[in-house]
Amino acid sequence: MEKFGQSQPVRRVEDARFLTGQGRYVDDIAPEGALHAVFLRSPVAHGEIAGIDLDDARAAEGVHLVATVADMEAAGIDISLDAVLVDNRDGTRAAAPLRPMLARGRVRYVGEAVAVIVADTLHQARDAAELIGLEIDELPAQMALEPGELPIHPDLQDNRAFDWGMGDEAATAAAFDAAAHRVALRVDDNRIHVCSMEPRGCYAEWENDRLHVAFNGQGVWGMKDLLIRKFGLAAGQVRVTNPDVGGGFGMKGAPYPEYFAVAHAARVLGRPVRWMSDRTEAMLTDHGGRDLTTLAELAFDGDLRITAYRVRTHCNLGAYNSPFGQIIQTLLFSRVLTGVYDVQTFWMRAEGFYTNTTQVDAYRGAGRPEAIYVLERIMDRAARDLGVDPWDLRRRNFIPSDRFPYKSATGETYDVGDFDRVLSRVADTADAAGFAARREADAARGLLRGQGLCYYIESILGDPSEGARVEFHEDGTVSIYVGTQSNGQGHETVFAQFLSDQTGIPADRIRVVQGDSDLIEQGGGTGGSRSVTTQTNATLATVEVMVAALAPFLADKMGVAADAVTFDDQTFRAPGSNLTPTMLEAADMARADGRTDLLSHQARATLPGRSYPNGAHLAEVVVDPETGAVRVDRYAVVDDFGNLINPLLAEGQVHGGVVQGLGQALCERVVHDGDGQMLTASFMDYALPRAADVPMIGFASEPTPSTANPMGMKGCGEAGTVGSMAAVANAVQDALWDRGVRQADMPFTPQRVWDMLKDEPVTAEI
Repeated sequence: MEKFGQSQPVRRVEDARFLTGQGRYVDDIAPEGALHAVFLRSPVAHGEIAGIDLDDARAAEGVHLVATVADMEAAGIDISLDAVLVDNRDGTRAAAPLRPMLARGRVRYVGEAVAVIVADTLHQARDAAELIGLEIDELPAQMALEPGELPIHPDLQDNRAFDWGMGDEAATAAAFDAAAHRVALRVDDNRIHVCSMEPRGCYAEWENDRLHVAFNGQGVWGMKDLLIRKFGLAAGQVRVTNPDVGGGFGMKGAPYPEYFAVAHAARVLGRPVRWMSDRTEAMLTDHGGRDLTTLAELAFDGDLRITAYRVRTHCNLGAYNSPFGQIIQTLLFSRVLTGVYDVQTFWMRAEGFYTNTTQVDAYRGAGRPEAIYVLERIMDRAARDLGVDPWDLRRRNFIPSDRFPYKSATGETYDVGDFDRVLSRVADTADAAGFAARREADAARGLLRGQGLCYYIESILGDPSEGARVEFHEDGTVSIYVGTQSNGQGHETVFAQFLSDQTGIPADRIRVVQGDSDLIEQGGGTGGSRSVTTQTNATLATVEVMVAALAPFLADKMGVAADAVTFDDQTFRAPGSNLTPTMLEAADMARADGRTDLLSHQARATLPGRSYPNGAHLAEVVVDPETGAVRVDRYAVVDDFGNLINPLLAEGQVHGGVVQGLGQALCERVVHDGDGQMLTASFMDYALPRAADVPMIGFASEPTPSTANPMGMKGCGEAGTVGSMAAVANAVQDALWDRGVRQADMPFTPQRVWDMLKDEPVTAEI
């Protein structure tokens, strides 16, 4: 690992093609002559399907197929979409109502797909969809995160999906009864659209009794397994690919109904079929993020140390279970429930409800941002209520650096950390000491300045195992086959850079191959900040296999014993031999001798443990009380990501994550009316942050190398979002506090902030 410490900030090699329009996205590579699919979608949020007349659509010009869920069932397809379930507090299994690939009997959210129409052209398919006579007996929409009067699913009378708990409820209650101080705060976490740059899309083709589905997702292997099971196909009959993907953020990790319907159409017609979502269609049907309300309570002793933490959450699952919706606000939330604080007594209760809205699933962080947002908001409130400095209150409750590895109350083993050092660094780099003078200067101009702090920790998720295969080609290039899937994070750069660093193979000769189930047998895809940690771990194992295989071959050339050959400083060498071949030269020698078995090497490796990235975010905002406008004026981040393989890419990931958190905090919010109609289904009505909304973001690394992997690194993909929401929200609350505002909830749009300044304080309840 002696070369690893170089940690070079290599620029992204893939950007050249992305920025010059040479990317190969799913809509760019659909087969020539592919038919176009369009989906007829429900115009209402809740209702019984009274009738559907398809005759005119089927007879329309250019139309090849109009199919409903009944047609898919008649073809022998298992039309249910699966989900991971949790257990209720009483030990029973959480609800698992059928989520069909196309609506069956009842529609449950606006935009739910009812039928697929396939035609020669997109316009013909859209015209035919207009000819379908869809009759729906509308029912009242259930929108509240509480038991409703009308069940969305007939066998769930109260619309409750689960009632989950973790911790010791009695011990927590006793700790609160004995506490010297108690603090409570209600925290709303608004629903958001993911808004990936590239909307969802796919194409499918059936040829030679084999199905190929290409879609812009976060991995191909889960989708392949589902196609095999749902369509009753053999493993060799299915190929799944991911081309370039324009952003995923967790949302594209799910197997959506459209992919199966398009695959069904291609199989029935024996011709390739393509589908691409437009932006409004995406906003109506992509899985949303967040959407929960939490009542948080902290108990303190006389020395202001936390003695207990109690959390009760109501979360929105949407109309059905998404693949991971149930575990996000339960198990994943609990992973970092107590954050960086030494708290061993807790109780968490989470209740999930079905509503007549689109499903909610993973969005950058998946449970960890939600948990840290709640915890860091109430830590700030506790400092105010207890009359202490928020920095000092955090330091007082930090897990000491000499207590690692540390077993958290929820069962996580934090490997390493030095939180006080990171916090001190952000105070210095952000000039926290100068805040008072800046606030005074703004006050003289009639403006309100606030400072907000968040100290986050996150847990890396996903499959801890990954594989890699390295092949040497005759033209002197090398391919590395990886089981992860880039969604724009820069994998091609970092994986080539790491292999180059470990082998001496020039990075410009290394080609990264990903996203093809025919070429890569197994993989975990992207998600949970896992990719670089798991993939480089697999690369290390593969390099060891390469060295072990090539050393005996080279020993014969060198005239030495096999165990005398070492690979050091990017060359093979042995005492008594003048030969010092590089890895590429060794491969050329093997090829010349006909040793093709030495030209391909693979290995699979499992991480010994999870790493826990952590860091401090410090935001300063300026509020104009006359208009309610909020401007983020200063922003600084100090992260502990352990050893950085590529600092430039790590900083880029932090910047992107911070901006997504700022977007939710400042302007993003999905809104429905009482009938379940989405009022924010276009960029005319849904605001994303723009360049003018984002300050220069200061980034610094204060590493404590992880002990959970041989690289000493910690994942960084989601960290920016995990820390940014609470930092901005605490800053806004700080700015508004002296004006009497006690309940400041995202998003901080001018109208909402203006309303906060004139409204009465809100009490904490759920």
